[in-house]
Amino acid sequence: MTAANACTSPQAQDLSRKGVAAWLLVCCALVFAMVVVGGITRLTHSGLSIVEWQPIVGSIPPLDDAQWQDVFHKYQQTPEYQKVNRGMALDEFKSIFWWEYFHRLLGRGIGIVFFVPLAYFMVRGRVDRKMVPGLLGIFLLGALQGALGWYMVKSGLVDDPRVSQYRLTAHLGMAFLIFAAMLWSALGLLAPATGTRDPARRRLRRYAFGITALIFLMVLSGGFVAGIRAGLAYNTFPLMNGHAVPPEYLMLDPWWSNLFNNMAAVQFNHRLIAWLLFFLVPLFWLASRKVELSTRARVACSMLPLVLALQIVLGISTLLLVVPVPLAAAHQAGAMLLFATALWVSNELR
Repeated sequence: MTAANACTSPQAQDLSRKGVAAWLLVCCALVFAMVVVGGITRLTHSGLSIVEWQPIVGSIPPLDDAQWQDVFHKYQQTPEYQKVNRGMALDEFKSIFWWEYFHRLLGRGIGIVFFVPLAYFMVRGRVDRKMVPGLLGIFLLGALQGALGWYMVKSGLVDDPRVSQYRLTAHLGMAFLIFAAMLWSALGLLAPATGTRDPARRRLRRYAFGITALIFLMVLSGGFVAGIRAGLAYNTFPLMNGHAVPPEYLMLDPWWSNLFNNMAAVQFNHRLIAWLLFFLVPLFWLASRKVELSTRARVACSMLPLVLALQIVLGISTLLLVVPVPLAAAHQAGAMLLFATALWVSNELR
């Protein structure tokens, strides 16, 4: 057997697929960490501590007292310091600086961990040519995500020191889309699709895609909850201060602005999607029991209601305890774990 034939043998191709899949799963884990750190950055009000966007130079943190004073002085010129944190000491500033710094550093690290192996795999011919445009598209989305993050931060460096809930939600949604693209590609390499003419399985697959889309919609609604800090109001469950539908739901004019700017409406909508999933996911699981599935697909279908139950418990606990940072960060991590599980289920049913 020649060297060329050895490189294209089924065993070598399988090894290449697994290597590329493992790399994509590592990138997924890093994006997962990025989302969690980003959530903590928001919850600790650290996101506006770095007032410049320096993709290269900004990789190096302040190294001496003079550099720390310079960075702190720039922060002191911002509306957040002057209106919210006036009198903050340097040590207090450092505590919020590091969260934002690690969030940005992790983003740069993901770019390197994604691009360098991608270039290597492409040069070595270990990536199927059909996958190359999609992988390059993911890299471009990552670059766009960095720019979108800075665009979000800029919205808070104004008279009202809060980032725009629209930009925050777009930034969060983009992170989930990048995660989805990488995870879907990895799962496709580990378990190639097999065609089926079973109508019941096709219906179940459409059901799974619908649940995945609904979870993504819930993530976006959670972005608006975080953006306007709606979790700090209506800290009761299952009713909202004694009401099934809060009377303040349509207090803003025009009516559609309530969907994005009204704490009552934003939180109610987030709860409503959670309630829909609470009923739809168990029904999906029951439907999956009536369809002939592989062992792996059946395990995936059974995991979905369990992860949803965990996420609901985290969400209710976060609300009732008025958004403590550890619980709120766990709730955001749970959202990505639930999304990943739904993607896994959908992939298994292809």
